[in-house]
Amino acid sequence: MSGKTWKERWQRLQSASAEELRDHLRRHAYARAAALRYRLGWGFPATLRDTEGEAEPSFLFAENQIPAIVELLKRRTPMQVGDILSRAERICQHKFDLLGYRDLDYGTEIDWHSDRVHGKRAPRKPFHSIRYLDFEQVGDVKVTWELNRHQHLVTLAKAYRLSGNEKFATELFDQYKHWWRENPYPIGVNWTSSLEVAFRSLSWLWVYFLLKDSKACPRWFGADWLQALGISGRHIERHLSTYFSPNTHLLGEGVALFFIGTLCPQLKSAADWKQRGWKIVLQESERQVQSDGLHFEQSVYYHVYALDFFLHARILAARNGMVIPKQFDQTLIKMLEALSLLGRAGVPPRLGDDDGGRLFDPQRNCLEHLLDPLSTGAVLFERGDFKSLAGEVREETLWLLGPEAADRFDELPSTGPSRESVALSSAGLYLMADSNTAQQLVIDAGRQGTGTAGHGHADALSLCINRDGHSLMIDPGTCEYVGEGPERNNFRGTSAHNTMRVDGLDQADPLNPFAWRNLPKTTVERWITGETFDYFVGSHDGYQRLNSPVVHRRFIFSLKSRLVLIRDVAEGAGEHHLEIFWHLAPDLRHKKQHKGHSFASPENGVTLHTADGRGWAEDVTQQLWSPAYGRTEPAPVAQFSTISELPAEFVTLLISHRGNVPEPGELAKMAATTEAKGEGGAASVQGYRHRNADGEHYFLFGPGAGGWSLPPWTGDTEFVYFGLNTDGSRELIFCHGSHAEINGRPIVSCAEDTTRCEIIEKSNGETAIFSSSRAVSQHVRLRDITLESEPVLSANSGSGSQRSGE
Repeated sequence: MSGKTWKERWQRLQSASAEELRDHLRRHAYARAAALRYRLGWGFPATLRDTEGEAEPSFLFAENQIPAIVELLKRRTPMQVGDILSRAERICQHKFDLLGYRDLDYGTEIDWHSDRVHGKRAPRKPFHSIRYLDFEQVGDVKVTWELNRHQHLVTLAKAYRLSGNEKFATELFDQYKHWWRENPYPIGVNWTSSLEVAFRSLSWLWVYFLLKDSKACPRWFGADWLQALGISGRHIERHLSTYFSPNTHLLGEGVALFFIGTLCPQLKSAADWKQRGWKIVLQESERQVQSDGLHFEQSVYYHVYALDFFLHARILAARNGMVIPKQFDQTLIKMLEALSLLGRAGVPPRLGDDDGGRLFDPQRNCLEHLLDPLSTGAVLFERGDFKSLAGEVREETLWLLGPEAADRFDELPSTGPSRESVALSSAGLYLMADSNTAQQLVIDAGRQGTGTAGHGHADALSLCINRDGHSLMIDPGTCEYVGEGPERNNFRGTSAHNTMRVDGLDQADPLNPFAWRNLPKTTVERWITGETFDYFVGSHDGYQRLNSPVVHRRFIFSLKSRLVLIRDVAEGAGEHHLEIFWHLAPDLRHKKQHKGHSFASPENGVTLHTADGRGWAEDVTQQLWSPAYGRTEPAPVAQFSTISELPAEFVTLLISHRGNVPEPGELAKMAATTEAKGEGGAASVQGYRHRNADGEHYFLFGPGAGGWSLPPWTGDTEFVYFGLNTDGSRELIFCHGSHAEINGRPIVSCAEDTTRCEIIEKSNGETAIFSSSRAVSQHVRLRDITLESEPVLSANSGSGSQRSGE
């Protein structure tokens, strides 16, 4: 959805290429010529050609397949059939579910220009003169457009096929005729966006092929339908979003041109539209999809949105005997694989904007529906791993691939998804997974988005956690794009994400609802995956724009499913207001513990322990999250804040769990902090100790260059973990270094700097060493290491000049 003001459009045009200027002038001329033609009453008749003797095109399903699909739906998805019929009944009463809004009553006569949510009505004048993003003039145009996509007409058509009740078809065609009376081309807000014209055209195609051979389809509809698609195809072709919204807008428009051109060969321009639409689809699959399969908007919802477009176009092309480029299929597989990776521990995290719309069924727009494409992908590409995550064949798959898709889905051997940690580096997503439990932590360390990051959020270094199909730490979503309040910026701002905010500012400056300026650059400094752990270090420069610049650096150490330690460091000088936010899933209930906070449901939960030093205030409140566009609900948020001289740091230890909340542990900072001299000069060494019922855990962060000492520890490594478990087992892990000692006794050494080294000693004395270097020497058994009670700072005390934030 484009969001440029007239001033911004003018500035954009001033920097535009000659071809872009010509395109703008052509669009400008087309729009005004259409308005003049309407005033003169000349109309817009479709130019037809004779197709006698030519093979008829094939839709996604054949007419004779409809009864079999209907019977499969009744047998396999009875609840969904009931939902379709229930929605159809309400549609007949002019009550609609649009985006996240439920049961909007449009009265006896539908006002197609109205935003019922905000009580606004767009003016009924030529589309080019309507400021469709002006809330005062039109309200939230997405609400208006959502109704005018006519996807509810497809619901009525399916309801007729499922029930045989002719009232659904009668209502469908009455609404269709009424819409054209109220929206004659080119009048009204429903012609302002070519993408919306594309969606509406696709809906009309579905309606026609669902009903064309039924007794419920009136005789006049075929000719009227061709006329309507002729107008729409010409409009889309002349107003392609080639320069002003070259993202899913252009992709959706290309898909619609391809569908109209393929399925309406009687239209004179059909062959050109088919060719041009298919070319757009193929080009955009290369341009919009990054090398690891993620969509370039840096939004999971838009990733699924684009994937739907590609899949529908690909299947229609194959149905009509077109050659599918191998590269295109490979792109689709990568997109499906990326989606499956994000969803292998539960619903994918909602990174970036949530558009709220879907191509097949607009009601499948919540988190739990984002894995729907995996059902179709499983059958199309014979992937058992996609099947295992989809769980069951979807309604959409049956319409797209025919009734035989159910048998093919059933016959596929289901294979569990990979549980290995993986980096989707081109998108900047780092997935810490565990092969023993279905837990995954997703770190967002990518760019904020493409261009001015219109659909990206200020969420650098944020993270989300799922376990066993349940969300623990979440991204609160989008809420809405425009409105009277501050929701747009609040939901896409830094405080709405699980990261650090400095001086009350977002990591980038919001320019308008669909643009940012001063976008941060995020740098991934370390990504190390081991047998028992994952380690990530990243930073961003979003606060370098401050008068006293700040760099946020985040260290994340995951001992797979057992615990996650997160160390946030604000580097710089001067006094700053620092805040850390943790957004928890809405079904988790908060309980304050002596040394932390637990958030739990009967099935799952997570406990937060903090070692913050002196002066960090803490607060747990109920704030809003958005499960779907336009809908908000309360969810718990833990917030920690301070006003401090820099550098300053905050450490959080997360322990996820099933069922009962574990006994509270204690996370404390080791008091003996010394200076280390290396190539980079003096730098602090930081150490933390966590004790709980399972044992003791030590975490040491070196300066990154040269040797260091933090009694009783000595070494030259960037990071050390040492674990003493109550079952007698021991673990030592270090990253980037060559040796580690305790009480002057060498523990392990390598002949060269080593990326990672793990020593795992079981209670029976068996020892395993995993290392990126072959030359590793273990000098003492881990079970022979003893630690005296070294001095620590309590969780609520420390050194420094921090003072509590207001």
